[in-house]
Amino acid sequence: MSRRRLGNLGRALWQKSCNTSLCAGLKIPAFACGSFASAQNDPKCCKERHNNISPTNVAANSHSVPPAATSHRHHVGGKLRGEESLAKSGRAFSSTAPQIDHKTYLWGRYTEMKRLVHDLIPPGVCNLLNPSTIYANNEVNLEEVDIYGFDYDYTLALYSDSLNEMIYNKARQFLIEHYKYPQGIKKYNYIPNFAARGLHYDIQKGLLMKIDAFHYIQMGTVYRGLKPVPDEEVMRLYGGSNHVPLHQVSGFYGKGPKMKQFMDIFSIPEMTLLAAANDYFISSDIEYDPVHLYKDVSDAIGMVHIKGYMYKWIMQDLEKYILRGDETYAVLHRLASNGKKLFLITNSPFSFVDKGMKYMVGKDWRDFFDVVIVQADKPHFFNDCMKPFRRLDSNGDLQWDKIMNLDKGQIYKQGNLVDFLKLTGWRGSKVFYFGDHLYSDLADLMLRHGWRTGAIVPELEVETKVVNTEQYARSLTWLQALTGLLERMQVHMYRDPESKKVLQDWLKEREELRAITKNLFNPQFGSIFRTCHNPTYFSRRLCRFSDLYMASISCLLNYDLSYTFYPRRTPLQHEAPLWMDQLCTGCMKTQAY
Repeated sequence: MSRRRLGNLGRALWQKSCNTSLCAGLKIPAFACGSFASAQNDPKCCKERHNNISPTNVAANSHSVPPAATSHRHHVGGKLRGEESLAKSGRAFSSTAPQIDHKTYLWGRYTEMKRLVHDLIPPGVCNLLNPSTIYANNEVNLEEVDIYGFDYDYTLALYSDSLNEMIYNKARQFLIEHYKYPQGIKKYNYIPNFAARGLHYDIQKGLLMKIDAFHYIQMGTVYRGLKPVPDEEVMRLYGGSNHVPLHQVSGFYGKGPKMKQFMDIFSIPEMTLLAAANDYFISSDIEYDPVHLYKDVSDAIGMVHIKGYMYKWIMQDLEKYILRGDETYAVLHRLASNGKKLFLITNSPFSFVDKGMKYMVGKDWRDFFDVVIVQADKPHFFNDCMKPFRRLDSNGDLQWDKIMNLDKGQIYKQGNLVDFLKLTGWRGSKVFYFGDHLYSDLADLMLRHGWRTGAIVPELEVETKVVNTEQYARSLTWLQALTGLLERMQVHMYRDPESKKVLQDWLKEREELRAITKNLFNPQFGSIFRTCHNPTYFSRRLCRFSDLYMASISCLLNYDLSYTFYPRRTPLQHEAPLWMDQLCTGCMKTQAY
């Protein structure tokens, strides 16, 4: 697209947007002479701007945006001359106009921007996000999908939060009784909502933290035990930087030599127990090895699953632990009624799955599925392991026959994806598999086999409620605008002591706004999807390994089975000025001085 056409597009977008409720009543003449307009070298426009807009006029008329709200430049001798050179030449400030000091001018800009942000959020702008929405990382046409596959735990079956407390309590008991940990750990009860999915744990240092997509630790989210670690200490512990090298952060399946990433929902009680046990030893001034503690807690949590305690609790009180089973039935019934083939691949044992599915779907639940595979040992099932399939009889006992076919109505154990593909012929994008664990359920299927993948992220429901609040909308929008204002004021004319003090006050407010938006999600670690401004490491993996993501499989009920999901085009950094939220809040990036 030519520069002239781009300029015309920018003006057209602006004129259109100003007819909407977001910009109604606002007068922002500076944009007409902004980066788009200047691309056309319109001297008349520039002359009118400098005749009509000055700091004096800005102070007198709060409905105008001061001249620094744009990235306006002039071509002189083949070079760009920015605002600073204009000020030095006297063109930006009339010699006859009263001068105002920089401090007053900066606070005038601040006040005007705050009013603009207030007007950008009209009543009713919140509650726009529907927690039942399916979000697309990649374009997916459901009409092309013939086969739907599912994990069981936290996919077909969603569990109540009370299960986490049961797992925590039992693992804590194992630590004391089997690993001979001090009795004092008993006083540490489970803390709901302390930890969040996707966190990293430094095994050697005993630190729980959130890391962003670029391997930087988010300051303020590092915990030793139950207490935050000061930023200065974090920097010292990591050699003067909050960056953690790739080889330490994570292997492909979430564990590096020094770091462990907790990616599934079952890991919430494990993180909480790690924090509690660390806190006990630290507060009691007892020497201990964090590496041993990590292994012992991991083994204790594992014993809860291996010894079948979790399965027993759920089977004894299905109504207490299993949520929204009727929605699971509705999804399976709809897919089967439309001629779709269904299969189940889970790590859980058959007796557990059978009882849960009978509760949610009915005694004939197996009629919905063309293939059922239990105790599959994912992710090894998906990454070229060669365990043969075993068949179970109606009582769940192993049979010894060689598996030549995967038949409807039968139950299979173990196996591997290579044989699964040979026996079913189900390949490529006509297969869609849903699971909650990004590594164990989805990564290999997307990267190695080209299946469509859907991530189940129950946390979306809670986080959507936060995003829909007026407090979050206003705080985030003002944070964005203030950041843009700070960025634009980085010019030589604002480097006197009073101006620096103003900018420092703004930086302090920016940090406070970051803390506010973080704490709305989780006081310790914030959103599982974002750090202050970057995607989290979890979010990066979510986008990499899933075509679609949603709060539960019941979200499928809101879409026709021929529906096409289109990912939204979000701006890259160099594209940002083309997006109206950047234009309206004055956050367009300045060019280099």
